[in-house]
Amino acid sequence: MNQSVTPPVYAQIAFDIASRIAKGELKENSKISGRSLMSCEYGVSPETIRRSFRLLADMDIVVVHPNSGAVITSRENAEKYIEKFNKNKDYRELKYELKDLIKERDKTNDRISGIIDRMFNLKEKLKYADPIPQYEIKISAGSPIIEKPIIDTKFWQNTGATIIAIKRGDQLILSPGPYAVFTSGDTIIVIGDEDAYKRVEVFINPIEY
Repeated sequence: MNQSVTPPVYAQIAFDIASRIAKGELKENSKISGRSLMSCEYGVSPETIRRSFRLLADMDIVVVHPNSGAVITSRENAEKYIEKFNKNKDYRELKYELKDLIKERDKTNDRISGIIDRMFNLKEKLKYADPIPQYEIKISAGSPIIEKPIIDTKFWQNTGATIIAIKRGDQLILSPGPYAVFTSGDTIIVIGDEDAYKRVEVFINPIEY
C-alpha cells in the first residue's frame, strides 16, 4: 500500500517559511529573498518558489512584489496556517489510505469478476467433470426479498448458498456486492451443496411452497 502523503514541494517550502515566521526567525515587515536566492537555498526552481510565495500570499502571510521577493505581513496568520496545516494532516493521511483501499478493493473485485466469467465460459466443458453445483432461481413477484439488499436478507446465513451473479433482463451482474438490491423478475445464480437449490427456492419464493 502506498503510504506516501507528502504534499507538493512548493507547499512544503511554504510551510517551512511559515514555520520560520511563526518562530520569529523571519520578522514581520522584513523582506524575504528573491526567487533566485530562495531557489538556491531550497534547491528548487524559481517557479517553485513563486508558487510557494503565492500560497503564502493567499494565506495573507506575505505580500509579493514582482521581481523583488516578498514582504512578511503577519506572524499571526503564519501561526494560523501552521495550525490548519497540522489539523488537515490526519485528514490527508486518511484520504490517501482510503484511496489505496479502494484501489485494492477494485483489484479484488476485478479478479473475482474475472474468475466468475471464466467459470461461465468453462461451464459446458466442466459439466461432465464434477463441477461445483450451480443453480439459477427466478424471484417471483410475491417474494419477500424484493427491494431488499442482499446484506439485509442474510442470504448466505439462511440458505448456505453463495450468490455469484444476478440476471436482470439482458444484464448480468457478476459478483454483486452486499448492497445490491433484489428486484422482481431477477434470476439469482448461486453455488452450493446439493440441497442449496431447494433451500434458496423456499427462502426467496416461500408462497410457492
